[in-house]
Amino acid sequence: MSEFEQGRSLSPRGPIGLMSRVYKYVLPEVRNCLNVWRKDAEGIPDPELRKQALASIETKQFHCEGGGVYAAGNLPMRHILIPLIVAYQTISDYLDNLCDRSTSMNAEDFRLLHQSMLDAITPGAEPVNYYALRSEQDDGGYLYRLVRTCQEMISKLPGYASAASEISGLASLYTDLQVYKHIRHDLREAALKEWWEENRSRAPRLHWNEFAAATGSTLGIFMLFLASCDSRLSKPDASLIRAGYFPHLCCLHIMLDYLIDQDEDRAGGDLNFCNYYDNTDTMLNRIASIVEWARNDVRNIPETPLHRMVIEGLLALYLSDPKVSEQREVRSVSRRLMKRSPLTRLFFFVNSRWIRKHLY
Repeated sequence: MSEFEQGRSLSPRGPIGLMSRVYKYVLPEVRNCLNVWRKDAEGIPDPELRKQALASIETKQFHCEGGGVYAAGNLPMRHILIPLIVAYQTISDYLDNLCDRSTSMNAEDFRLLHQSMLDAITPGAEPVNYYALRSEQDDGGYLYRLVRTCQEMISKLPGYASAASEISGLASLYTDLQVYKHIRHDLREAALKEWWEENRSRAPRLHWNEFAAATGSTLGIFMLFLASCDSRLSKPDASLIRAGYFPHLCCLHIMLDYLIDQDEDRAGGDLNFCNYYDNTDTMLNRIASIVEWARNDVRNIPETPLHRMVIEGLLALYLSDPKVSEQREVRSVSRRLMKRSPLTRLFFFVNSRWIRKHLY
């Protein structure tokens, strides 16, 4: 057992302790950070960039709140973790909106935009004009400030050097995904499958659409941010944590996101990785298998109770979403996944519904 694993745990040991931290610290502080970025986005000169920046904050706030849960794992460091997680997730959501509703279908444009996510995790990297290959240019420094905020917070994480290569690897895969899934509709599936063939050894149990989904999650990065709060973190520790999250737990995260967005994506013409199964039963069985693989993976990393709560929390958060009740097939899958749920999942399910009803 490494010195890192032997260190005194700061993580909550159970769901009640976790949620008390979420209500008292995480949700208010995440929302304060988002309010700052919302005001910043309101000043973006270009109307299209301003529209997409504000829409990403308005409609995807829960992404930052979910990521903020990792700050509950080390409350004394939350003044670093929460601004970092919120800024990084805000970049992700903003760029996703720009690409989903893009005035361009240029792969190099998408790659240049997402260079900001690689620069954000590289202290000392000089931001460039990320909009150079698109017509909309003037964001008034909005994306630049998001990148700089991430760099500033990362420079305060004492164990970051040990996690940097694992974080960079996950961010690079995320960038590749955003490029391939946003190119012309008649090209994207072939590009994603070719990319999977090059990387399938990283996720031998997953199908091409599931591997792509796994690369779209930022949870592995956020967990490594949390681990980097400890100066005793070693590179083997960081590698173990990455393997605990990617590919299976990350895959579960994004497959659940796509599960509830099927109608929305169909209407918008957006790619949805849940649409590549032969039938509902196959999709259900695959998601159920991914849940079990994720549970097994997190047994191998420190603070297993926290990661098990993340898995149950993901299921509860997405399956309690109002979008579920609006889609007959999704409603059926949700009921079957929730059947015989452990008490932890039911606890998070109730809390997720309460948060949506009373705090939005």
